[in-house]
Parts: sequence; C-alpha cells; structure tokens
Amino acid sequence: MTAPRRTLVRVLVGVLAVVLVLCCGGVAAGGWALARGGTDTVGEVDFVRPLAIPPLAASRVDERGRRVFDLLARDGRRDFRGDGRLTRTAGFDGDFLGPTLRARRGEQVVVNVVNRLAEETSVHWHGMHLPARMDGGPHQTIRPGATWSPTWTVNQPAATLWYHPHPHGETEEQVLRGLAGLFLVDDDREAALPLPRRYGVDDIPVIVQDRNFSRSGEFTRTRNMISSIGVLGDTLLVNGTVGPYLDVTTERVRLRLVNASTARLYDFGFADNRRFDLIGSDGGLLPRTARTDRVQLSPGERAEIVVTVRPGERAALRSTGPDLGAGALADRFAGGRDRFDVLQLRAADTLAPSPAVPDTLVPLDRFDPASAATTRRLEFTGRGINGRSMQMDRIDFAATKDTTEVWEVVNTDGTPHNFHVHDVQFQVLSVGGESPPPALTGWKDTVYLAPERPVRIALRFTDHSDPDVPYMYHCHLLWHEDSGMMGQFVVVEPGQSPGRPPARAGHGGHD
Repeated sequence: MTAPRRTLVRVLVGVLAVVLVLCCGGVAAGGWALARGGTDTVGEVDFVRPLAIPPLAASRVDERGRRVFDLLARDGRRDFRGDGRLTRTAGFDGDFLGPTLRARRGEQVVVNVVNRLAEETSVHWHGMHLPARMDGGPHQTIRPGATWSPTWTVNQPAATLWYHPHPHGETEEQVLRGLAGLFLVDDDREAALPLPRRYGVDDIPVIVQDRNFSRSGEFTRTRNMISSIGVLGDTLLVNGTVGPYLDVTTERVRLRLVNASTARLYDFGFADNRRFDLIGSDGGLLPRTARTDRVQLSPGERAEIVVTVRPGERAALRSTGPDLGAGALADRFAGGRDRFDVLQLRAADTLAPSPAVPDTLVPLDRFDPASAATTRRLEFTGRGINGRSMQMDRIDFAATKDTTEVWEVVNTDGTPHNFHVHDVQFQVLSVGGESPPPALTGWKDTVYLAPERPVRIALRFTDHSDPDVPYMYHCHLLWHEDSGMMGQFVVVEPGQSPGRPPARAGHGGHD
C-alpha cells in the first residue's frame, strides 16, 4: 500500500472511531470529545511550591573498589496538593521517585535493589551500556522480598540517564505509581568544559510527568479510546512537585529535562520565547551547542539545556502543543494541542556570574553506514513490530559483537509511537529522508516516530555478548510496550548462533 493510501486509510479509520464513540458511547460523551480543545494550564498554574530536588544517592566503595548503591522499592502515600488527600504511590527509598545515582566513567558499580513491593518488579538502567544480564529488562525480575545486585563497569560519555521498572506487561502501571529516578554519568571531557555542574544549585534535574487525580486524590488511569496512546494526565508533576518554582542564584542554570511520562510528548520552551543553549541529548553532550527556543521530547527522551536569566526576573518553562505529525485527530486526542506551564524560574536580585556556554562541546566519531554489516527494517504498527507481538521466549534477531548495523525504523499506522533500544546509544542518520535536526545530532537511545517518516539510525555493538540473554527494543509509550510492541535481540560473538532465553530469569535473592 502506498503512503498516500495509508494516510487515507488512517483518516477513514479515525473518522469511523469518532462515529463509533458517538453511536456506542453516547452522544454526550462523543460530543464532549469532539468539542474539547485539549488540556491547557497556561496561566492557570500557581507556582507556590519549591521544586523538590531528588537527593544524591549515598554510596560506598567496597573492598574490591566498586561503588555500591542501595535502592529500596516500596509502596507509599503522598499529599501532592497539600490539602490532606493522600495518593497511593511507589518509589525508591521514599514514597515517590527515587534518589539520583551518580558515577564516573571507568568506575565499577553495584546496585543492591531490594523489592518491598507486593508484586514482582525490575529496574532497567535506561540508556546504560552494560551486559544483558544486568540490564533490568523483563527477564531480570525481582520477586517480593528479594534483592538483585547487578554490577557493571560504566563505560560511556557523561550523560543524563534514568532508571525505571520494566516488568513484562506491567511497566506502565509501576511507572505511573512513581517508580523512577536519575543515573548521572560523569567524565573528564564534560568536567573540562565551562558548564554549570553544581547539582541542585545551577545543575537541576527536571523530571516531568503527567497525572490525573480523582476527587479523593488517587491517580486515575482513564485512557482515551480514540487516540490509543495511553494515559494522558491534566496535571504535571516536576520531580514530584505540583506547581513548582526554582530559586535561581546564578546567571545561567542547566536544566536536565527528562520526559518520564508514560505516553505524553512535550515541546519545551519558555513563555517569552527566549532562546537557550541546547547542549545534550539522551547519551550525552552534543558535538556543538545549538541555540534554539524549543526542544521536543517523547517519553523516555532527555535533553540538557542552559538558560540565561536576568536579575529579579521570573521565567516560566512551558510546553506547547507538540508536533505529532499524525493528523488532526491525533492533535486533538493524543495531546497535540495540549499546553502546560511546567516550572517557574525565580532569579535572585543579585546573580553569581556564569561563563558563556562554549560553541564546541565534545567530538563525535560518526559511524559510516557504508560499513554496516546489515540493514534492518522495523515497522511499528498496531501493537506489534514487523507484524509480531513480543514473546519472552523468542529472540527476534542476533547482532554480532564489534559490528555496525543500520536500522530503518518506521511508524506505519496513524498512532504516535517512539523507539527505544537497550544497551547501545545510536546515531540518527536521517528523519523522513532528511538530515536530522540539531537535537538529534548526538547520542540517542530514544527517538520519536511520526507516521510515515522513517528514521534511519546507525548502531555499533561492543564489549558485551550473550547468546541467551536478550536486550529489548520497543515503543516507549508504555501502554504500547505492555501491549506487545516490543522485540528482543542478542549480541553474539562472530560465528556464534543465538540461544534461547531462560524460561525464568527472576531473582529470588534474600531478605
């Protein structure tokens, strides 16, 4: 089927969906859905709460020289609005979200994850290059009461990474409850640049999530059946804070933006359209600073920006309607028209000086697509990839260690999707046949897939191989992932054949 015919089919299917809502769901409900212009909190947010800054996780160095962290996954309750209504939540070492883990390139780390939840969980180190057995995907589950202690050597550039559960079929639910946190990697190249880096002072994590609240204060998980995108919330939490402000004491502040929502896209900028310095993406710093006034992030993506402020001013970080590229119905029902006030920056009357952001950041050795060992095409449609839904006991393909591959990833239906791959950071070669924009010129592990706009990426598989234990690739709109839009691959030695995933790789551990 040609692209124009597929587009026509998507439009007709969308119209049919609206008709079905009107006929089967009631005229009142359907009329409301058609009339709504989207969620809009611009000008409606009272920035009355100081932005919570996730604490840096405590660590110790053991007798083998490894940096050791401890994480406790547990249920909790939190009063998000300060009105006494408690929300049932989950978090690491607290009632919502978790501490920020931090390690340097070259360090060997151990993370002791204790599961005090009532159900199995896992902890995936999103964006981390590490052995498959330590990845924390659906094959590395942690049973209630058990401890899992993955260990690996950090071997990648300085970056803003994050961690979250990845149990098969339950990822969206556990992330919605609040299980997530940051993992920051440091290295010498980043440390040599004149960038803000005092955590919690001029280097600020900004973890953005959307939620719906019931009248009693609980999270609600109502899905829009027209958009088929997942849960879209009408209230933003930033580091778990509703209506946050940040006191800024320096001329420039570095914001590490993380889209930790389960389905929503954001198009971040400022209310006054000021320009800022975009310095980093998922896998670390860009080769060159990009001056821009917008940066769009789909679920799982990150961006590092440096914002210049003037003494005494207030500047509002805002998300306007993201460019979904999926037509009017998606714009209306999948968040394409939604606008949010996110975070207010409050500059002090006197600001400590900050150096200008350099134009050149870190070098990036480009992969040569002509040297690729193979080219793969991954089609995202419905709830599957290449027509197949995720099966835990099926390895979809094997990549050979120390080779480069080119993947063409394309969304062939009308619903927004994105793409995330475990273990490797990739380079974007083209989007819709065109050169990637500045935000996609660095290392990436997650990228948005607009319908019928193929994204070509180059990936290189190094250091780790295991014929039996797979890595995942999937849509990071978590309802889609849970519904089967995920596959798995193994990295093998030259000449080695893929094995078979173990029937169960869960961790019983100990109390």
